[in-house]
Amino acid sequence: MSDTNEVYAARMARARALMAERGIDHVFITPSSDLTYMLGYPAHASERLTLLCVSREGEPFAVAPSLEAMRLKTRADLLDVHAWGETESPTELVARLLEGGAGARIAIGDQTWAIFLLRLQDALPEASFVSGNTILRDLRMIKDEHELRIMRDASARTDEAWAEFVATGSMAGRSEQAVAADINRLLRKHGLSGEGFAIVGSGPASASPHHMTSERIIEPGDSVVCDFGARLEHYSSDITRTVHIGEPSEEYRTVYDTVLQANRAAFAAVRPGVACQEIDRAARAVITNAGYGEYFIHRVGHGLGLDVHEDPYMVEGNTLPLAPGMVFSDEPGIYIPGRFGVRIEDILVCTEDGAESLNNVSRDLVVMN
Repeated sequence: MSDTNEVYAARMARARALMAERGIDHVFITPSSDLTYMLGYPAHASERLTLLCVSREGEPFAVAPSLEAMRLKTRADLLDVHAWGETESPTELVARLLEGGAGARIAIGDQTWAIFLLRLQDALPEASFVSGNTILRDLRMIKDEHELRIMRDASARTDEAWAEFVATGSMAGRSEQAVAADINRLLRKHGLSGEGFAIVGSGPASASPHHMTSERIIEPGDSVVCDFGARLEHYSSDITRTVHIGEPSEEYRTVYDTVLQANRAAFAAVRPGVACQEIDRAARAVITNAGYGEYFIHRVGHGLGLDVHEDPYMVEGNTLPLAPGMVFSDEPGIYIPGRFGVRIEDILVCTEDGAESLNNVSRDLVVMN
């Protein structure tokens, strides 16, 4: 078995252990980040069903349209692949392979198209279906060393792209879209994929956390929030840095320093066993105590991996305890409507005794022209 296949075999073994613990007989996974995680196969979702079945007992199998089944030949030592033709029913094929699935409890991936779930329910009327998160969330939240190696590399390349932009780029007199294009170009230059994203919000738009990058021209006196990332071997990076065009006011410096202190407070709060909500509380306390609490309008963090947003979420009410290997953002912000916003975001890993930041490019206030 190849080293790569050993990674996926280990993930299937972990899945079976959780299935035994939670009374799940089969896990169904269709094209999605879940399938990429379990099989390393980034299949595209379409009207032709591709499905991986991992069973608590028995060998895993996949059904795939005959015109795509050959893509799975590199996983032949992991599972049986059953190709189906254009006039066949793939859901009936699944039912035959499970011998009707009478009494089976099946966890189906949350990213499965609804039409496929409905057809599977028709084909397996004596089975019961539950959310795939019953198994998949806990698997994916804890990154293994293979994943952490990729994510460290992706974040380091993203840092390098930003450092180059700050050293060589310009903003004043240019549109947000032009700046975003420059950032995306540098992400590609540093070896990340073209599937990246760059959100650039300037002036009053910097107070909109999920601003839609526009043709607005960046002007002296603007705060500019740059939120961006790209992929390496299917894993995403994500970082936010905020710059000011020209000399900032004392008020702006105060807001920036408050956000920076909140970012540091969240980092300091991370350790195994701490509830996710405590990371949000640590950052929020800094911003609230500085008098800007009403302007911090989102959670402090989200998980990151094959998806840009995934479990775990650092938000009030989430009592899930942190564990080594969890990867998530630390991104406090202050957004004053109609005026400006500031956000500083890093990606953190919970370690055995604290936190590791995957982003290490400067967080100091940058003044650009």
